[in-house]
Amino acid sequence: MSRNIGYMIFWATAWAFGTAWAAQRPSIFTSFDVPGATSTTAWGINADGAVVGAYVDSAGKQHGFLLSAGDFTTIDYPGALSTSARAINAQGDIAGNHVDVTGLPGGGSRGYLLRQGVIIDVNYPGHMNTIPQRINDNGQIVGCYHDNDTMGSMHGFLFSGGNYSDLSTQASMNNGVMPDGGVFAGLYTDMMTGVGHGYLASTGAFAPFDFPFSTLTWAWDMNPSGEIVGQYTDAAKKGHGFLLSLGDSIATFGANPQIGMGGSFSFVSIDFPGATTTNAYGINSKGDIVGSYVDSAGKTHGFFLSRVSHRRE
Repeated sequence: MSRNIGYMIFWATAWAFGTAWAAQRPSIFTSFDVPGATSTTAWGINADGAVVGAYVDSAGKQHGFLLSAGDFTTIDYPGALSTSARAINAQGDIAGNHVDVTGLPGGGSRGYLLRQGVIIDVNYPGHMNTIPQRINDNGQIVGCYHDNDTMGSMHGFLFSGGNYSDLSTQASMNNGVMPDGGVFAGLYTDMMTGVGHGYLASTGAFAPFDFPFSTLTWAWDMNPSGEIVGQYTDAAKKGHGFLLSLGDSIATFGANPQIGMGGSFSFVSIDFPGATTTNAYGINSKGDIVGSYVDSAGKTHGFFLSRVSHRRE
């Protein structure tokens, strides 16, 4: 994937979630925790509402989880010190990462795919660390790889049809992919300033974006309608989730890295009621959103946000 920078900042009206947007689109927040967990984070959700993520138990060990039809199932890579489940597609395939040994360069993160009870290793050839972030309904996996550091050697990747390809942008992570594998959403760090930005990318086009007036913006997932969720930090250093709706901008993105300037798009902020921090990590084809929030006591919980009027049957 080549890089063609046409630096773009999306400027749009941002509303505090629970006011203007909620009045237009009735939405319901649900908090949840894996039983006995000290921390719960939801990373991904599929069209059927199955949720995957990670939790920390009372002994301080991290496990992956699947929440389906009200039941929790723990996911552990065999022998791993920690496991995270980050994505699930319509077929129930789950992608994530695990760490087997502490103290390895770059953290020792390795990727896996869990398909019909069978674990398959997913690791970018020739690199020390791999973090699969998403798997779409066509089985394409996106994420990032890095070596003995974290951001400096990190690049977004696509695994499709048994082949790996990467994004030339340094310090990048592909976190969402359209069904045809042609457009990606993700995050990268400007190594000159240390500031994180979201991006859209396709062959020959790379377009960074920021939530208006934010000091950091990271995009974590994208659904087939071109809706993107993520997190941003405001000027007061508080963390919020966000939803970016691209509208007709996504349809012709690959033709022009400046696309979006003349298209329709809008940002809205997502805040779990009473939370000190909210992170939006996953969105499905129905527009339902999952993530995590931190309460006033400092505990991290998972959340599910049902956007009732947005549902498409």
